[in-house]
Amino acid sequence: MRVMPAGIWRPARSLIARHRLFAAAGAPALLLRIDAELGYRWQSWFNDSYTYVRSAVTLTPETTRPSGYPVYLWLLAPAHSYLLVTASQHLMGLLVAVMIYALARHRFAVPAWIAVLATLPVLYDGFEIQLEHLVMSDTLFLFLAMAAVTVLLWSPRPFWRACLAAGLLLGLSATVRSTGLPLLVVFGGYLLVRFLPRWNWRGLVAGVAACGVAFAVPMLGYAGWYQSAHGEFAMTDATGVFLYSRVMTFADCPKMSLPTDLLPLCTSTPPDQRPIAQDYIWTDVSPLYRFSEPEFSPKVNKLAERFAIKAIEAQPLDYARAVLDDTVRSFEWNRSAFPNAQTYDAYQFGYTDQTVPASPFRGYSSAMAYYARGSATTVAAEPFASVIRGWQRYAWLPGTLYGLILLIGLFGIAARWRRAGREALLPWLASLTIIVTPAATAEFDYRYVTTAVPFACLAAAMAFGAARHPTSVAGRGTGHSTGGSLADAGHDERDLTADAAGGVLGGAPGGELGQ
Repeated sequence: MRVMPAGIWRPARSLIARHRLFAAAGAPALLLRIDAELGYRWQSWFNDSYTYVRSAVTLTPETTRPSGYPVYLWLLAPAHSYLLVTASQHLMGLLVAVMIYALARHRFAVPAWIAVLATLPVLYDGFEIQLEHLVMSDTLFLFLAMAAVTVLLWSPRPFWRACLAAGLLLGLSATVRSTGLPLLVVFGGYLLVRFLPRWNWRGLVAGVAACGVAFAVPMLGYAGWYQSAHGEFAMTDATGVFLYSRVMTFADCPKMSLPTDLLPLCTSTPPDQRPIAQDYIWTDVSPLYRFSEPEFSPKVNKLAERFAIKAIEAQPLDYARAVLDDTVRSFEWNRSAFPNAQTYDAYQFGYTDQTVPASPFRGYSSAMAYYARGSATTVAAEPFASVIRGWQRYAWLPGTLYGLILLIGLFGIAARWRRAGREALLPWLASLTIIVTPAATAEFDYRYVTTAVPFACLAAAMAFGAARHPTSVAGRGTGHSTGGSLADAGHDERDLTADAAGGVLGGAPGGELGQ
């Protein structure tokens, strides 16, 4: 440590000393992630990973899903290293835990042991660590969405700058995973709850406008990029197709009033004998393959969307039951091999090396090999692989405990509404939205639960804290009035980053991290 400059070492040592419990919890979690890198060199693969990498090396947006993650891969491409990709994702996972802890301590004066407890599912869940090690978009989405929540909640009064930053981060998350879109409604609802009790219309309008405009910037930029590549101003050509797969588990054409052009999308197979929803996208059992155009094309996507809407209108109770059934899967104690064994196995560290499908690309065996300028095979190296594989087998959060965490957060929202309940509503609804949205628009998947858990943990931790009132923060060294919110931004232009640094490093009084 003597080689480290004193200007860096002393503040770092002081910070660790003030947060010994969190540092003690974080150190083994870091070692587990290092072990995952050494045990599975230097990445894990999922079926979607291959299209993400191909989109990155061609810098072309996918038609099936938003391609914000391929842009991230493209930014890291000059290093030609999957180690850099997965190491950065492991770092994001650790930073999500830091955000939960810092927000709970700085903003809500949560006891240190409860704040640390809220970070454990992120730090130690074996499926979280494996998700970070996959070449997949979920960790980046989680990091961006949690950063948006943190920015918006960091100050007792969410000024326009915080709303602007939160909206931008949320917009970026929506280009990574489409679940970021409904989160904008959650953020807008939170601002409504924050400002309407004081009838602060100016603050409400300013906050919603700042958040909405910032959210629109990456979305419009992405849609423009998509139009340049595919000729359509959109995010994907898949929303209708995925919704079609959702309704095909129950859609009964005789109960629907269908125009002629939608009749080819019907099936004669009785609902109780049909396969899982995703088979109506990826296998030839799907009527989508009856059209000459690809299933992910503007025409087929629009036909599928119209069919799905007709099915929902004709059978609303069946649709609600399908959504409820998939949502309830999130709270089961044990994980089942759903939607199939192949997908389930992809979320576990395996016993052998993992090769990628051969598909020659620019002189290499595949786009994945081209990205690395070498082999893209995942090498399972012992004894490190056995350690993290065994860890994942026993150390993970059962869905029932996730449901209990949500209930604790809900109790805190109701019981402590005037203290921290209103603020806890934001991460709590974010968590619920992340699991309900896929169930309503496509199909359940375990990785959606993994990304939803950290928000629920934050909301539950906030139930044990006491929100700092604006007067306790704005009056600290500013000399300004504390009577307003966004409408008073001109009277209190405190920089959010400086405020955060003061809470984390400065040891300020009044429930800051320094306590």
